[in-house]
Amino acid sequence: MAGKVLLINHGAALLTDTLISGLKSVDVPVVRVEPLIEQIEPEKDSTDVFLLFAGSYMYETPELLDYLRNQRFRDEKPLCVVGYSKEIAEIEEIIPKNMIDREFVRPIDVKGISDTLYHLASADDERKRKRHILLVDDDITFLKMMQSWFSGNYRTTVVKSGMQAITYLASHTPDLILLDYDMPITTGPQILSMIRSEPHTARIPVVFLTGKSDRESIMNIMRLKPDGYLRKSMNREEILGAVARVLEQLR
Repeated sequence: MAGKVLLINHGAALLTDTLISGLKSVDVPVVRVEPLIEQIEPEKDSTDVFLLFAGSYMYETPELLDYLRNQRFRDEKPLCVVGYSKEIAEIEEIIPKNMIDREFVRPIDVKGISDTLYHLASADDERKRKRHILLVDDDITFLKMMQSWFSGNYRTTVVKSGMQAITYLASHTPDLILLDYDMPITTGPQILSMIRSEPHTARIPVVFLTGKSDRESIMNIMRLKPDGYLRKSMNREEILGAVARVLEQLR
């Protein structure tokens, strides 16, 4: 069975009912929710593909598109959009085109969409078998760069603060955590201490990310006994090689 599709649409419609039937006929489970964050939130972690049907409701709930953009960035789960050309263009003003995996312009071919979603959901099911890395850093530009480096080889989740990481870890267990050492408010060392103090996260390998390279700073980092550290100045090959070596030790 392929992964789950979360269909986001306002009100009942023959088109969505037909699409749901088509997906279920090829063993793709579908959950339909209203375009409300409080309905999407309980389903998001078990969702493999988000399918958004555009509509006039977008003008009443602009925060929804921000939410979906952040979800797409955080977990890299496919996001698809169905709508008229003008509606899709308006969505792209909030969610960049390169973050929308498929755009289906109405009128649509239901069977074509069903087949596409089946393959996306199946691919995401395969993606979940890859090693999972949690990236924690307050620098969005750095997060995007690292996420692009790891894509293809690993499943990545990104969060922008230490407390977001702790919240995420309450219900998820990644294979590796790459943690910024110098974060504001709640620092990397404080987050490492929290991770190590909880039985269900204590054994997750944690590697610090740091912009420091002087001997004293590195010695201070290693006194905290992380599973390693990576300098942010390292190039792509160096970072990928170091991460691969850490994960290889877990086999």
